[in-house]
Amino acid sequence: KAQVKAAKPPKQPRGQGGAGAEPRGQKGKGEGAKAGGRAGPRANNIDLFAHLDQHSAFGSEQLLAGLQEELHPAVLRLGQEYASGGVVGGSARCVAMLSVFRQVIRDYVTPEGKQFTRDLLKVLQKSITFLNSCRPISVSMGNAIRYLKKEIAECSPELEDEELREELISVIDKFVHDKYVDAHKVMSEYAVSKIADGDTVLTFGFSNVVFRVLTRAFKLGKKFTVVVVDCRPQHEGRTMLRRLLKAGIACTFANISATAHMVQRAQKVFLGAASVCANGTVISRAGTATVAMLAHASEVPVMVCCETQKFTERVQLDSITSNELGDPQGLAKAPGGTGLADLSPSPRTGLQVLNLMYDAMPAEYVTMIVTEVGMIPSSSVPVILREYSQEALI
Repeated sequence: KAQVKAAKPPKQPRGQGGAGAEPRGQKGKGEGAKAGGRAGPRANNIDLFAHLDQHSAFGSEQLLAGLQEELHPAVLRLGQEYASGGVVGGSARCVAMLSVFRQVIRDYVTPEGKQFTRDLLKVLQKSITFLNSCRPISVSMGNAIRYLKKEIAECSPELEDEELREELISVIDKFVHDKYVDAHKVMSEYAVSKIADGDTVLTFGFSNVVFRVLTRAFKLGKKFTVVVVDCRPQHEGRTMLRRLLKAGIACTFANISATAHMVQRAQKVFLGAASVCANGTVISRAGTATVAMLAHASEVPVMVCCETQKFTERVQLDSITSNELGDPQGLAKAPGGTGLADLSPSPRTGLQVLNLMYDAMPAEYVTMIVTEVGMIPSSSVPVILREYSQEALI
């Protein structure tokens, strides 16, 4: 018995999803792995990050698993877009998911002998499991899912299926309008007040909220310039640069290696966020913490634009325990050059590539968090979480 027991391989740690994900309370995690999930042994599996879901490209196995579960075609398309990077950003991913769920509810037909709400929850759970296997669910998506499930569970059983369907579609539309459309308008008004004539505003990557703030300030006649900092492998800053130039705003484009110099020219730094933890730590795209640290060292105010929809009661101190691994080929490939361009992570080459999607920005680097309920310091995040219950937040 001792020999048999000793021969058993040690259990592999469970994946914890991305930095914007809720690692606890995710039902169907095992189902997601069966449906072609991201976890599993890889040649590029780095020991320090072995507890995270390893990246795997969307393939025929995932698509076949989704077809076997009889998922809605819109869910399959969205999962493919998540995996390929066609839909990026916490807000965009959440709104796209809710739009797909709206189609699922609209096209749902209750099977004979089933109850509308109970069977619909099962259908949505299969869709959620599939989407999570394509890319880990973010904090804002998790909050939206809990809200939608609560609304479905509270539906009156006395209503007809068509009435329930219309009611849930109305709930989704109102949620998107309140938590994103109206919230972004209010946040823009708050943040614009911090931009003065002659300012140089520095931003990193692309954030839809930050873009709205800058264009709103420009339309109000404020004269300022923008420094857009970017880095590999996503190069999201290029999108920000193109859209700002199209709007007529004067810009300077710089690589993240030049941030220490460019931040000395700035009077304000505006950044987006994937989530904000209860201890004030801001989770955002990799590189954001570097920009915030350099701005803090240069005594430049750092404004983080984030909806309360992205607030979470989780506490995070680093970007190791919880994060998301991106495609290692995104770093290994060097367009237009040699070197790593011809190498792939494998035991033969001895190369391991780590592509972390998020980093953790300590609360002391953040001057102010701009939300739809006002501009607050990082220390007030737990106050918002406490005063506004989960129902009020989402």
